[in-house]
Amino acid sequence: MSSLARAERARLSGLLSAAGPDRPTLCAGWLTRDLVAHLVVREGRPDAAAGIRIRLLAGWTRRVQDRTAQRPYDRLVKSFRSGPPALSPFNLPGVDEAANLLEYFVHAEDVRRAVPFEPEPVAPELAETLWRRVPMAARFGETRPPVSLRLVRPDDREVTVRRHDRPVVTVTGEPGELVLFLFGRGAKAAVTVQGEPAAVAELAEVLPLPED
Repeated sequence: MSSLARAERARLSGLLSAAGPDRPTLCAGWLTRDLVAHLVVREGRPDAAAGIRIRLLAGWTRRVQDRTAQRPYDRLVKSFRSGPPALSPFNLPGVDEAANLLEYFVHAEDVRRAVPFEPEPVAPELAETLWRRVPMAARFGETRPPVSLRLVRPDDREVTVRRHDRPVVTVTGEPGELVLFLFGRGAKAAVTVQGEPAAVAELAEVLPLPED
């Protein structure tokens, strides 16, 4: 596994262990036990994991995940911490870095930010890697923004992800905060959103904006 993905797996595992099984998360309707069950199913049950992305299979995924969530919580966290099963596709070279780094980073913050939290710096290497993934998250994330997005870092580096001739909304923040915004955690992300009111309102219909 890549060092960054491995570090985020360890961070997420530690947060889950410390939180216990019944703490809320930023994933609507999920307690920590549901979140770790999702992670274990995603890596260890390819037959069920497909429903995470394919709506027609979502019911099967939900049933498998609900059953998994009933297992002893400590064992689920230990299973996730130890990595995917030997035959999991997540063990293929390069897959861990490509598929898991954003997943683990976002879910770690789902646990950490669901209750009052303090800002936590992101290591420079991780921040740079997250920044390189920002365009992909904007284009291929779970929710495709209905407007063009100009994504700006505090150091003035920026990237624009255009959607046909749609108006541009500017979102400014550190790379990790931009990732969280693009994954629908904008209510808890330290970003600023600027643009024509109608365009901002359209964006707000699919991606939560920061809380006041």
